Amino acid sequence: MDISVEDITSVDKQVKISATREDLAPKFKEAYKKYQGQINMPGFRPGKVPLQLIKKRFGEEIEEEEVGKYVQEIFEKEVVPEYDPIGESQMIDMSWENDQLEATFKIGARPEFELTDLGSIEVDKMVHDVSDEEVQEEVERQLQQQGDWNEVEEEVDETSRVLVEAIPVDDDGNLDEENKANEVIDLNKEESKEFKDDLLGHKAGDEVDVEVGHGDHSHSFKLKIQKVEKSEKAKLTDAFAKEQTNEEAKNVDEYKSLIKSQIQNYYDQSADDLFKRDMVDKMVEAHEFEVPEVFIEQFKDQYVERVKQQNQGQLPPDFDPEEYKEGLGDRAVRDAKWFFINEKLQEKFDDIEIKPDDIDEHLSAQAAQYGVSVDQMRNMFAQNPQQLEGLRNSIRENKVFDRLGEEIKINEISKDEYEDAYQKKMKASEEAEEALEE
Repeated sequence: MDISVEDITSVDKQVKISATREDLAPKFKEAYKKYQGQINMPGFRPGKVPLQLIKKRFGEEIEEEEVGKYVQEIFEKEVVPEYDPIGESQMIDMSWENDQLEATFKIGARPEFELTDLGSIEVDKMVHDVSDEEVQEEVERQLQQQGDWNEVEEEVDETSRVLVEAIPVDDDGNLDEENKANEVIDLNKEESKEFKDDLLGHKAGDEVDVEVGHGDHSHSFKLKIQKVEKSEKAKLTDAFAKEQTNEEAKNVDEYKSLIKSQIQNYYDQSADDLFKRDMVDKMVEAHEFEVPEVFIEQFKDQYVERVKQQNQGQLPPDFDPEEYKEGLGDRAVRDAKWFFINEKLQEKFDDIEIKPDDIDEHLSAQAAQYGVSVDQMRNMFAQNPQQLEGLRNSIRENKVFDRLGEEIKINEISKDEYEDAYQKKMKASEEAEEALEE
């Protein structure tokens, strides 16, 4: 038996396991003996089928099974301890021909690098204090949303709700009257925006031709406008405030204070999430090292699995996993690099502890999110050690972010400044991609 290793990159290796029939002979002998005791054939007593007959009838299958076990055993006992592969190793090829075994694997090695001076890294952080104007805008939105719809003789505008009779149109331009249906199109809602340009300016009684979808997945309809409605805003009263907040607010002033608090919490959480994302981006940019290809592929597979989980365990009908993974190559590299950088940071911040209170805090938050008790959430995690370990990893990473935030330079900027900087960054990224394509 022989193991040879070839360096493809500084972190990618190709491992070849070679063996002969002589190396595998003990395995084959043991397997044949085992199957001799299990195989029953007409004319022979149980366990007494001649070995030669077993080899003739089942030898190929038995040996192929043992070859696979042998390769796995050598990989785990010889390759793993020696090279400590990172990620999911890939078997590229395996052949058993003319009494010669060759199995080839691609494995990843942990990249070697040092953390840069964290104090040299600068990250922008959005800071936003919610204004009274923003609160009033949200109040007006809720009043509009909770208002009554009344029929009007006005033209359709962006705040209208339109009742239509939708009639499918076939490829020859014929109306499919049998499948017509009455629909309500609320132009205040995002899902109705694709009808906006076709309906604006029309009145009840008008007919409008629309096309929904794109390319091969588009469908044509004739919309007969039956009614145009406008919403009459609800009145801002103490009763409205109680109803909207399930009596958490007792009057209008408390209602506005609650809304302000909710908006502020939203911005604070968004700012924190964006700050973490930007810290990761800056850390990745500041560290140049290669990551194993098998590790990058592992992240891509996780992205596809996430799509499957979001669709009740099935991929969408027109979903192309390989095309999807190809489009997320840069993200996979970024996430893979952050994995190793995060490891280094945990080594640096080796005094980080996960205390019972940390876990209780996360369990309480998740219990509130899913509408269950803390004890129910705790029991669920106790029954799933893998999920509990995932929770501990999440807590540990958050603590790493907290410590990292103490070490780097933070530039606090306004929401407008942050959004402007983000747009410039996205534009620069698009221009760079276009340049590469040319």
